[in-house]
Amino acid sequence: MGTTSQTDRTILRLREMVLRGGFAPGERLTELGLAERLAASRTPVRAALERLTQEGLLEALPTTGFVVREFGLSDIWDAIELRGTLEGAAARLAAERWQTAADLAEIRQLCEQMDAIVSASKRMGVTDFVPYQELNAAFHREIWWLSKSPILVRTLEQVCSLPFAGPEALVFGEAESPESKREAVIAQEQHRALVEAITGREGARAEALGREHSRVARRNLTRALADRKLLARIPGAALIRLPEA
Repeated sequence: MGTTSQTDRTILRLREMVLRGGFAPGERLTELGLAERLAASRTPVRAALERLTQEGLLEALPTTGFVVREFGLSDIWDAIELRGTLEGAAARLAAERWQTAADLAEIRQLCEQMDAIVSASKRMGVTDFVPYQELNAAFHREIWWLSKSPILVRTLEQVCSLPFAGPEALVFGEAESPESKREAVIAQEQHRALVEAITGREGARAEALGREHSRVARRNLTRALADRKLLARIPGAALIRLPEA
């Protein structure tokens, strides 16, 4: 248990450091250097490097070591598009495969909790936005779980590890803006529709809604790209190669 927990902690810490800009794109990482920096033995560090390479955040060098990857905007758009396709498939399978009302209890509860936050606030302030973001991430992962497809879940986790691709990649800096409130209302309508389609075993409708829902992430990133100061505060932004202003 100790070895596993240390490995998990090392993976989480290294992923956070990469996404928070702790290393520059193209920077070379080695087991020895990271073991000292993370205060961990080389075995969990090696596992962390391999995991982040599988996720696409790092690239293994032909000889030894790893480098932090850099992403073009086209990579991010493609990752968001792929996430929408996969989440659509997960929503369809969820509609087809749920068995008892207990299977749907969690996703209904999460949707109701997000409803309460959105309906109670005139604008999505930071105190509202943070819990909403956490509930939103949990809601999406519940759809993945309802698909009852481990291989689909693993693929979604890999895609969503890339900058801005995951459902939690919302724009904190715009939390007080009218645009953020409108976006939250639209997203919440889609959440309710997804629950309705899954509950009603409407697989085709659930799939279409899942694909359309990924557009929220595209709009979030589009708004962030218009404000470089805002963009810089978002995890993963340091890895994106942006066009010259």
